[in-house]
Amino acid sequence: MDNCRNNSPLSTEKITLIKATIRELSLELGFSQVGFCDLDVKNEHKRLKQWLDNHYHGSMEWMHNHLELRENPNLLLEGALSAIVVRLDYLPADAKFAQVLSQPELGYISRYALGRDYHKVMRKKLAQLVEKLKEILPLWFKKLSLSYRPFVDSAPILERPLAAKAGLGWVGKHSLLINKEAGSWFFIGEILINMPLYLQESPATIESLCGTCQACRTICPTQAIVDDYIVDARRCISYLTIENKGAIPLEFRPLMGNRIYGCDDCQLICPHNRLAPLGQLEALIANKKLKAPTLLSLFSWDEMTFLKETEGSPIRRIGYAAWLRNIATALGNIPFDENQSPLFINALNEKKGLSELVDEHIDWAISRHRGQAILVTQQQKRLVRSIKKGLPRDA
Repeated sequence: MDNCRNNSPLSTEKITLIKATIRELSLELGFSQVGFCDLDVKNEHKRLKQWLDNHYHGSMEWMHNHLELRENPNLLLEGALSAIVVRLDYLPADAKFAQVLSQPELGYISRYALGRDYHKVMRKKLAQLVEKLKEILPLWFKKLSLSYRPFVDSAPILERPLAAKAGLGWVGKHSLLINKEAGSWFFIGEILINMPLYLQESPATIESLCGTCQACRTICPTQAIVDDYIVDARRCISYLTIENKGAIPLEFRPLMGNRIYGCDDCQLICPHNRLAPLGQLEALIANKKLKAPTLLSLFSWDEMTFLKETEGSPIRRIGYAAWLRNIATALGNIPFDENQSPLFINALNEKKGLSELVDEHIDWAISRHRGQAILVTQQQKRLVRSIKKGLPRDA
């Protein structure tokens, strides 16, 4: 039939050809997978509303803003009919997960943030995708007055539900998208377009393969996954170190260990990530300086150095004060050592006075080391007394 269900001037054959062309161009540009779907995410309305009503969004008030747009993606682009959804793998080679997490004097940075800012990288790639499509199909773009708008985690749009609908995977119990072959080490981007690319597409939704597995919930340091598929952002280390602009609650500081920007624990434990492919895009290759840095070296940066070393990185957006806040917390979590702890305390004291926020976490970290020192001294005294009690009277 020449006309599709919504009176589209495109025949089934033309839509099939366009989608095949998009798939080919996507792979040429470095994307790992592409899918297509309509924009109906009404099934997510109740879930999102309940999540917000429970205040699981923390201080991310922008989650409340433009709620109508989240529920109706077609409002983000007049006449939008479909979403082209892409996946881009980013798992770095030699990620040094265990090596960094097991050494408390090193700073752990979520592996997605080791390369260049994925927002900019993917947005550029999505723009290139459409430009190449316009070169190949110029008459169709002109005749149909096609319009489009790319998104990469930068607008009120429900990306994961759309990606799941497009067949890229399913939303796991940790709320991240999981692909059966690729795990979850990937970014998602989408292009809204006023072309009915979802027509003639068989239902792509993939059933969850999480089953009875509770690994991600069990391993979460702060128990942020409060129920299957529900994350309380206020407890999540990624939120606490990135989105949170204020002080880190006292109850969570000791649980954060040496994680200074984000957290990957729920992905590390996920069985679907055992065979996850490595990222191939050069722009996302990990910065060696950030793979296994010492906390003291990072804490020694002044603001100019911070801005220079994080240029082009997503880390820069949290700002210098939050960067120091996170590292100070991690320094406070290093076990007491009679030789090293004085060095940590000196380094912490040197940064005092920059802001009340940073000072609060510095004072907490110093008190942790001094408190542990007192405990060690008390233990040593008890040991000496017990030894003396066991010695002969004339000793």
